[in-house]
Amino acid sequence: MSRTFQIGRNKLTLLQNGTHFFPQLCADIDAAKHHVYLETYIFAADETGRLVSQALQRAAHRHVTVRLLLDGIGSAELPSAWVDDLRTAGVEVQWFRRETGLFNFNRFRLRRLHRKLSVIDGETAYVGGINILNDIPAGEDFDAPRLDYSVRIQGALAQRVQEEMRTLWSVIQRATLRKRIGRLGSRLRNLTRDKVKTSVELMLRDNVGHRRDIEHAYLQAIAQAQHEIVLANAYFLPGRGIRKALQEAAQRGVRVVLLLQGRVEYRLQHYATMFLYQRLMDSGVEIYEYRDSYLHAKVGVVDGEWATVGSSNLDPLSLMLAREANLVVRDDAFAKVLHASLMRAIHNSAVRVEHSRLKPVSALLARISYGLIRWAVNLLGLSKEH
Repeated sequence: MSRTFQIGRNKLTLLQNGTHFFPQLCADIDAAKHHVYLETYIFAADETGRLVSQALQRAAHRHVTVRLLLDGIGSAELPSAWVDDLRTAGVEVQWFRRETGLFNFNRFRLRRLHRKLSVIDGETAYVGGINILNDIPAGEDFDAPRLDYSVRIQGALAQRVQEEMRTLWSVIQRATLRKRIGRLGSRLRNLTRDKVKTSVELMLRDNVGHRRDIEHAYLQAIAQAQHEIVLANAYFLPGRGIRKALQEAAQRGVRVVLLLQGRVEYRLQHYATMFLYQRLMDSGVEIYEYRDSYLHAKVGVVDGEWATVGSSNLDPLSLMLAREANLVVRDDAFAKVLHASLMRAIHNSAVRVEHSRLKPVSALLARISYGLIRWAVNLLGLSKEH
């Protein structure tokens, strides 16, 4: 699925899954004349990774400035030979908090680069949740792609994306040179932005000037909802504020629909999320589990008017630690298309969670898993921030 919308000074194209995302991204890279910047959490050494890597190398061979920023944990398995090939071609590669110790567990290690951004020539940008890896994981017993989204932006907002990417690149570059990764946050300029709402906004989460921007955007949209809230989230474990807002919305008559992960990818996370099911359902929230493949989407639609697409889950890592980027769009046509896509996924590929499904053993595992995660959050001192 790909649909294009003219919204103010920006043209937005909603892209579903890698089938539409990667060919368009590579075509834009191949058309680049000046520079290409790309940030990703996972860059896999698979067919898709090779496709993107070759496009980046072709651009560098044309003397286009190409900068690739990789997360040190998410892309840790990328072979050094791949990185060498990129650098030999002229691609500049940097790592965000590259980890070398196996037992270096602290809150700073968990501050990851989770956003998925790219910009070409300051004219075209991408904001979404799609990593650089195959749509269908190798060795899995299904042939459906991960459900995920990205938005291609042409227009004024592409310059904002470029500015943010350039700033982070410079910060990492300085930190790497001084071997003080993670200690230069206070030197980031605190951008002062016009707070007037626009039809399309780039929402960031970092640990300096945008600690809770994405969370507040969700809370405001949920609080103002009058008819329907539809959220799809790969990893759903929000704090009390968002849970309470969703419950209150359902209790005042708003239809609240959650599309969540149905396949067990990370057991602790999966069962901890199940712990929240009963109270949410008791408040009238509808919960569906996506079964055809892995759900990787981080999107939402409220009242068919407000929509968000991005990298931020509603869980402690995304809301309190990672660098994230979401696009918030206030446009009926855009929201309608995203809503239709989510409802198709719910109707064709998901199963509604019923009260009777929560068996005693599952309930016990859910309680223990949730307790362990909350213990970890408290141990890291994050509960004071959330």
